[in-house]
Amino acid sequence: MTLSITLPLATGELEALALNPTGPWHKPTELITSRKVYAAAHVTPKVLGNNVPGAPADIDWDATLAFRRELWSWGVGIADAMDTAQRGMGLDWAATQELINRSAAEAALIATPERTVRDLLACGAGTDQLDPATVEPGEAGLAAVLAAYREQIAVVEASGAKVIIMASRALARVASGPADYLALYGTLLSEVKEPVVLHWLGTMFDPALAGYWGSDDVAAATATFQQLIEAHAAKVDGVKVSLLDAGHEVALRASLPEGVRLYTGDDFNYPELIDGDGSHYSDALLGIFAAIAPAASTALQKYDAGQPAEARAILDSTRDLGLHIFEAPTYYYKTGIAFLAWLNGYQAGFQMIGGLHSGRDLNHLVKLFRLANTAQLLLNPELAATRMAGFLNAAGVESAVLEGADA
Repeated sequence: MTLSITLPLATGELEALALNPTGPWHKPTELITSRKVYAAAHVTPKVLGNNVPGAPADIDWDATLAFRRELWSWGVGIADAMDTAQRGMGLDWAATQELINRSAAEAALIATPERTVRDLLACGAGTDQLDPATVEPGEAGLAAVLAAYREQIAVVEASGAKVIIMASRALARVASGPADYLALYGTLLSEVKEPVVLHWLGTMFDPALAGYWGSDDVAAATATFQQLIEAHAAKVDGVKVSLLDAGHEVALRASLPEGVRLYTGDDFNYPELIDGDGSHYSDALLGIFAAIAPAASTALQKYDAGQPAEARAILDSTRDLGLHIFEAPTYYYKTGIAFLAWLNGYQAGFQMIGGLHSGRDLNHLVKLFRLANTAQLLLNPELAATRMAGFLNAAGVESAVLEGADA
């Protein structure tokens, strides 16, 4: 028997969509070595929690940690407490600390000498315990930002996870120019115990980060960023660049000091960036990888097996889904990540902390379902269709799952 679901078109009419089988994805039996990859994971709220806008995050820890164990089983690392986990969009600092410590404790249970906690888990350290609006420009403001970074870095280091130094809204507000960025980041890099990942997040992900590295001009900001990396290369494991500009990333990665990785944060152009140009390739720290982990893992295994064409074809098959989930306004991509996780059975309900499940409209979510079906990333098509039909019915669209004879 084949299954189909009736989905609304933009005109309001209903159309039956035949459900594809899940793709030929398989979990690795050995360590993935061709690329260093972290999937940025979301958090799952309690179904009956008070996760309304402005309320402290009330997290379903069992579901949140089970999703992380699932990602690890696909051979990828996890980037936690990042923007995908709704840092600055619902995840408060108290909940962030608990997330870091719980995820690190889980990672420690499966860590080996070949796959350490730092390989399994990298966590964001920022300054979001500060309200940027209350931090005034000048020396006092810079000192407050430095203290906030130090507090969060200490939490991540104590957990055993790799530190990702996230971009800071407060620093963007108080810094007067490139020198302030160089001085503050230079201090942090001189103090960290082990090499860190530097994260450059573009304004399409967070408009409050305009002018980061001291300039709105990308070339000027890049020059400052490179100056910082070159001065502290021994303390920089890699850089994650989320500007959605493939040309910029290719040029930057070719110029990095030896041993410093480029972790692509480009959820639009990741197939060609991970594939590389014959001289260099990008590793990855991507939100989309949490949504496409089975396909991404299978592609990485193909790279390990010396089958780059097959690997690239798999990554390309997921591109349209990534482009849609991360379409403007890009900072609402988290809604699509959580929606697909719900369709695939990783959480009981389609909810998000801070009420962010309202971040995308019905037409967007219907198209997401279609694209996930095309990419064969509905891991249990019958469950996904049943949930989608119920979701549409609750929204006022009379959808149904239909059975038909095989051709």
